[in-house]
Amino acid sequence: MARANAAYYARGTFTRDFVTAPELTQVFGELLGAWAKIVWQMLGAPEDVLLVEAGPGRGVLMADAQRVWNAPSVHFIETSPALRAEQAKRVPQAKWHDSLDSIPPGPMILLANEFLDALPVRQFVRGQAGWMERYVQDGEYVDLPTDYPLPDDPVGSVREVNEAALEFCRKLAARGAVGLFIDYGPMHSAPGESVQAIRNGEYADPLRHPGEADLTAHVDFGAIKAVVHVQGPVKQNAFLTALGLYQRSDVLAQRHPDKAADLKLAVHRLTAPEAMGSLFKAIVVCPESLPGLPGFA
Repeated sequence: MARANAAYYARGTFTRDFVTAPELTQVFGELLGAWAKIVWQMLGAPEDVLLVEAGPGRGVLMADAQRVWNAPSVHFIETSPALRAEQAKRVPQAKWHDSLDSIPPGPMILLANEFLDALPVRQFVRGQAGWMERYVQDGEYVDLPTDYPLPDDPVGSVREVNEAALEFCRKLAARGAVGLFIDYGPMHSAPGESVQAIRNGEYADPLRHPGEADLTAHVDFGAIKAVVHVQGPVKQNAFLTALGLYQRSDVLAQRHPDKAADLKLAVHRLTAPEAMGSLFKAIVVCPESLPGLPGFA
C-alpha cells in the first residue's frame, strides 16, 4: 500500500478521482486558518511558530488559510514533485519536507486533511487457529500466522493497524506540537475491513493497477487516543459548525449571489450525515496543558 500510494500521488493527477473538502469551498481552509490563528494566540503568540500542513494536495487549503492568518513560516510535508509544483503556485513562500523529521525546531501547529487515511495499514484476519496477517504476493492475498497482539475477536474478524499514523502522532506529541487531523473512520476502535481503492472516480480492486489508484483505509481514532493526549474526536459537521461554517458561507453567498447554489451544496456535503458530516471526524494531538480548543471545548 505504501509504495503504490507513493507512486499514485507522485503522478499528481488524483483530483480526477475524488474531491476533498478544501476543493469544495474556500470556507473550509479559511476556517482552519482561523482555528490555527486562535491556537497560536492560546500558545502565547510565539514569533517563531511554524504552520505545517501534511499531505497538502494542490495547496488549496493553505492558500485559503493564509487569507485569514498569514503565518510567518509555512511548511509542507510532501514527497511528490508534481504536487510540490502545484503547491508552489498557490503558496510560493512555503518550505518543503519529505517527512516530519526535517521540520525545524520551534512551536508547531500542524493541519492535515485526509492525510492519515492514505498511510499504509497492516491487516489481520482471525482464523480458526488464531490471527493471521494478510500480505500481497504475486497480486493475491496471502494470510500467514502472526503473534501480533490483538483482541480475542470472533473467527472471520478483520483488524487494521496503522502503525505509520500512530508513529506520526507520537512524534508530534514528543515535540509538544498541536496537530489537527480531519479524516474519516469510526469514533471508536472496532474490527472491520476498510481498505479500498478509487481509480478514475470509481471503486476498484485494491490489488489491480498498483500506482494508478488511491488506496485508503479508515482511521482508527481510538488507537490514536490510546497512545497520545488528544482532544476529540468530534464529528466534522459539529466541528465546522462550531467554527462558523454556516455564517461564513452566508456572507460569501450574499457577496457573490452567482455562487450561492454552489456554496449551499458544499455546506451540505461537508455537514450532512449521509455525506461527509458524520463519517469524517476531527481530532487534535496537543499538550495536556492546553484548555479546550475551538470546536472541541
